Amino acid sequence: MERGKLIIVTAPSGAGKTTVVKHLLQDISSLAFSVSATTRPKREKETDGIDYYFLSAEAFKQKVAQGDFVEWEEVYPGKFYGTLHSELTRLWEAGKHIIFDVDVKGAVNLEQHYPENTLSLFIKPPSVDVLIERLRNRNTETPEMLETRLQRVRLELTYEKKFDVVIVNDKLDTTVKQAYDAVMAFISKA
Repeated sequence: MERGKLIIVTAPSGAGKTTVVKHLLQDISSLAFSVSATTRPKREKETDGIDYYFLSAEAFKQKVAQGDFVEWEEVYPGKFYGTLHSELTRLWEAGKHIIFDVDVKGAVNLEQHYPENTLSLFIKPPSVDVLIERLRNRNTETPEMLETRLQRVRLELTYEKKFDVVIVNDKLDTTVKQAYDAVMAFISKA
């Protein structure tokens, strides 16, 4: 099985990484999305196997013990996320380059496993204040969960220098164009 390239898109929560990934998947046919596994509850518009593989904490821990994950992390207390080896195999067998939408620690871990054929993009908010406003406007979390997420955001912003390309998401069209150009340049290299 020939391995395709890996495109890792990471950012603090609310900075726009999922939106950027969706645009890249629409615009670049050789990309396929790596579906992560998680123990967090499914949100209203999410579909198991499309957005995430939703697992119980017990099932997730069993997969960890069996070595089924390339990388995994307890991102928030009791909320695990990870990338399954089987997901990479599935996409490589389909002849695709794989794009990831992962947290910063997951991104660092993935790049360590596949440093030779990985491009990592860090999507940065224009400011912490803008990011806080985006998170509040989502209305997907309780005030306590939001505060936990904001604490993590401050930590995640310190990771920016660990990635190949940093893009400030001030204007979405510009951000998507910069990400597209970086990805196309990378996957067209021999």
